Amino acid sequence: MDNAPNERIVKTPGTSGGRARIAGHRVRVQDIVIWYEHQGMTPDEIVSDIPSITLADVHSALAYYFEHVQEIQEEMRADRVYAEEFRRNHPSMLDAKLGQEPLKEAS
Repeated sequence: MDNAPNERIVKTPGTSGGRARIAGHRVRVQDIVIWYEHQGMTPDEIVSDIPSITLADVHSALAYYFEHVQEIQEEMRADRVYAEEFRRNHPSMLDAKLGQEPLKEAS
């Protein structure tokens, strides 16, 4: 197990894909980053949505992110690639039933 100095952020093989997460939870650092940076949630709002974590946990996750930006961004890129590939290989049954083409994102 690879622990950050404060032991709030851990990496455990076999848990959350071995990615950095809040100790004792399956909430990954990248989840916190997405909620904070991409969805505009405040740390208080994140804790309100996930009451099992603390404000200190959120700030520790953000501190970890800012110290490991490249690592976390690469994980998020890998997840996007996986999701896109999955969508290509597993078309939406709803779209098929409605006779519609899947929506395409603008590049």
